[in-house]
Amino acid sequence: MAETAQPNAELLEWPKKDKRRFLHAVYRVGDLDRTIKFYTEAFGMRLLRKRDVPEEKYANAFLGFGPEHSNFVVELTYNYGVTSYDIGTGFGHFAIATPDVYKLVEDIRAKGGNVTREPGPVKGGSSVIAFVKDPDGYTFELIQRASTPEPLCQVMLRVGDLERSIKFYEKALGMKVVKKVDRPEYKYTLLCLDMP
Repeated sequence: MAETAQPNAELLEWPKKDKRRFLHAVYRVGDLDRTIKFYTEAFGMRLLRKRDVPEEKYANAFLGFGPEHSNFVVELTYNYGVTSYDIGTGFGHFAIATPDVYKLVEDIRAKGGNVTREPGPVKGGSSVIAFVKDPDGYTFELIQRASTPEPLCQVMLRVGDLERSIKFYEKALGMKVVKKVDRPEYKYTLLCLDMP
């Protein structure tokens, strides 16, 4: 396994020096109130705001682990009359950092959550992770981390052309590659980018 640009303490200092950041991710859900309930009760997010726009036939809600002016949040959109969506193959998952993955999985399971990978170390590593699905089928990775400035810490996307994608994120968004892991035995390369 080839790895480059190992993440280090410098990554936790970037938000203090650079004011650029991701604001939110928008995605559609089939039942807004059901998803809000799951995110607040199972994940511990807070409902930051909610609005209904009947003339446009949609409603949305913003949820996160802190206020929008300082934290990454999710914007859930419900389109009237649409109860489910095809998630597709490009979206991977959101990741939530927590000091105790095992406890969070117990809490999520008690709230009716769908645990798709039990807590435990990653193959060939020591990071403790688990995977769960929300009521709409979106996947969340739970990552055990002692402390993090932002619990909603990663968004995983699958791309068809890695080099082209790197160039886009570097040039268009000013992001920087902070970690690269080649796993030919599993036929993938994992690349982590962050705002410098």
